[in-house]
Amino acid sequence: MGIVGKLFKNKQIVTILALIVCFGILVFAYRYRVDTAISAVSVPVATRDLKSRELITEDCFETRKVASAMLSENVIRDSSELIGDENNPAKYVNYNTFIPEGSMFYSSAVTTWNNMPDSAWSDLEEGYTVFSLPVNAITTNGNSIYPGDRIDLYFKGIELNEKGRYFIGPLLNGITVLAVKDEYGNHIFKRTAEQKDTNALIFAVENDKFLFLKRAQSVEGEIIPVQRNKKYSDEDNSSIEKASDYIVNYINANSKISTDDVNANKATTNTTKSNTKKTETNNNNNVNITE
Repeated sequence: MGIVGKLFKNKQIVTILALIVCFGILVFAYRYRVDTAISAVSVPVATRDLKSRELITEDCFETRKVASAMLSENVIRDSSELIGDENNPAKYVNYNTFIPEGSMFYSSAVTTWNNMPDSAWSDLEEGYTVFSLPVNAITTNGNSIYPGDRIDLYFKGIELNEKGRYFIGPLLNGITVLAVKDEYGNHIFKRTAEQKDTNALIFAVENDKFLFLKRAQSVEGEIIPVQRNKKYSDEDNSSIEKASDYIVNYINANSKISTDDVNANKATTNTTKSNTKKTETNNNNNVNITE
């Protein structure tokens, strides 16, 4: 039996050798972990302060090397993820944040324009106008109306006579809510523990219906949103004709806003400009057009 065989028969020597091997493995593993942690990784960082909703372009960032241990999972490591091309949409700073100079880019701080809350009305069809309806927790059924929900609008008014009775009826049907905001202008997407009371419902209507709603807001009464169920039919498109003649006549008769007056004022202004030499001012500073 050789010397090596005799050594392995000695339990003390075997134990010492085993400890040396284990220690070597631990040292190797430790150094591997340290080297991995301190190894430099190139990541894009902001070259200046980037405001919310700002388009990210190549001059907005530069590449720097940082220790990989400093990188969390949501740090963007490839600068190509920040620039749009023919296959990828352009990237923007998210609406609810900003990126300071020298900061890395996080996936939660970068988004596409279509994912912006306000993008819903940035590409409205021609002839449509955005309308903001003031609401509260009560008129939204306990803050239960969210973007994408379908609603009808009802009008609640009071008879202008000795009876003074209240009346209520439909104004517009089949409206899709584009955005919901609280009193600070923050978007509300869904119910959360930190959710504040709803302050405004934002949707788009045709231009003539926008004016009709504005006239309805100017009279003594209230526009009330009524939430519809998920099976609401698209056949019931929004239409002023859904309102009763009584409500339409009441709004038009008592509104402080009149499209006829606006058009008349425009015509008078144009006539005044074209007939400057034929005008004169009376003692009350009213302008009269004379032939």
